[in-house]
Amino acid sequence: MTAINDRYDIVIIGAGVGGGAMANRLARTGARVLMIERGNYLPREADNWSVKAVFHDRKYTTKETWLDANGREFNPSTFYYVGGNSKFFGAATVRFRREDFAALEHEAGVSPAWPVSYEEFEPYYAEAERMMGTHGTAGADPHEPPRSGPMPYPAIGHEPEIEAVAARLRKRGLRPFPLPIAIDRHEGGACIRCATCDGFACKLGAKNDAEVRLVGPALASGRVDLVLDTKAIRLLTDSAGKRVTGIEVEQDGRRRTICGDLFISAAGAINSAALLLRSATDRHPTGLANTSSDQVGRNYMAHNNTAMMAIHPLRKNKVKFQKSLCINDFYLASPVRPYPMGNIQGLGKLQGGMLTANMRWIPEWVMSRFAERSVDWWIMSEDLPDPNNRVSVESDGKIRLSYTPNNLKAHGELVREWTKIMRSIGFPLVVTQKMDITVSMHQCGTARFGTDPRNSVLDTYSKAWDIDNLYVVDASFLPSSAGFNPSLTIVAQAIRVTEHIADKVLMSESVAG
Repeated sequence: MTAINDRYDIVIIGAGVGGGAMANRLARTGARVLMIERGNYLPREADNWSVKAVFHDRKYTTKETWLDANGREFNPSTFYYVGGNSKFFGAATVRFRREDFAALEHEAGVSPAWPVSYEEFEPYYAEAERMMGTHGTAGADPHEPPRSGPMPYPAIGHEPEIEAVAARLRKRGLRPFPLPIAIDRHEGGACIRCATCDGFACKLGAKNDAEVRLVGPALASGRVDLVLDTKAIRLLTDSAGKRVTGIEVEQDGRRRTICGDLFISAAGAINSAALLLRSATDRHPTGLANTSSDQVGRNYMAHNNTAMMAIHPLRKNKVKFQKSLCINDFYLASPVRPYPMGNIQGLGKLQGGMLTANMRWIPEWVMSRFAERSVDWWIMSEDLPDPNNRVSVESDGKIRLSYTPNNLKAHGELVREWTKIMRSIGFPLVVTQKMDITVSMHQCGTARFGTDPRNSVLDTYSKAWDIDNLYVVDASFLPSSAGFNPSLTIVAQAIRVTEHIADKVLMSESVAG
């Protein structure tokens, strides 16, 4: 075992966005904190930027398999490293809209209201942007919610090829704007504006992922310990079943228990749910934190996502960093449809082998020719919470992810509308690929927060209703997925929860002691 203490004030499971943000802020309280990470540090090496290593060999993807609803095994696109899935994210750090916090009518149903308002969340969004080092232009987004101040850094700007596309979109009456993005692209920054950012790890450390921006500074405080290659097996409770007393972990085939006063699960929406379900006791027979609501693992969401290549057969696209443009004209009801369709943003520049990794019926040389001449897009629509879309755990401990996509009509309409627009501005060939269940980068919703323990797992500060000292601070808490990467919202909630813990929990315990 790595040398760690047997007891800590606070134990955090997971060193991704949620766990990293919690450790970063809790380090300021004086509490002694332990982070438990299932993986290790991702090495900075040439293969970080290799299409073959990342997409074909899947060198960095977990080797474990999960089951789908029908019991078929699949290998999920998830990553166990310090920094978690953010090591491979596209660095988009976008606030949810004010409308996302209220009940919002979609074509396929209603996205539920949150138990807190956007206005309550806004100052935490502002701090989250500072922590993540977001670049952008305040006020450029046509549906941007109210802000208390500017972005921390100015927008990174578009390369000529993308600026030309933006100009053509504006001529059609659309309102493209700079995508808020967290990269180290400013004076003194390490970013070289390369083509291997979105979907790749950064061998320069210039992507503002959770390791770089959150975990590293937390460890530098000297108040946080980090143990690696250690899997959380189950949480242990007292005889009354009201408090977590320890966590059983496994490393190198051996198990031990680490005790603590307060526990935070930040293992990701799928693994946090699995941990709670594996921690069932006589007091909590259906899973820890699940007795009151039976909602642990339910309402899994991951967005409807489609990658698109818009191709001009005679003109090469020389852009390097393509992920700088965003379009929200169809995010809410629009003249095209009377309900939300979703968000469109630039996709990291596709290379020939990237899509053929999952489209083996197309020769790679054909896709390489297309990629040289394409402008690439990520089209994302909200999926709606459904209690039957759920995470469960088999008797042998294997994770089962039962998921049936919904809100597909709106997503299909957005893909068709964007195809029509691309053709109208000079890209006659369009290739699309819809993502499937294996793409779990935006996983959320499996332990939603609320005001009623009968239909929510967590209270509004992410504390489990049924357990006095257990919090879940990753995308599990989201009652709806909205239409954006949840990373910034997770960080904002982590800041909000830490403030609450520092003021109401640690302070009261200090006074009581």
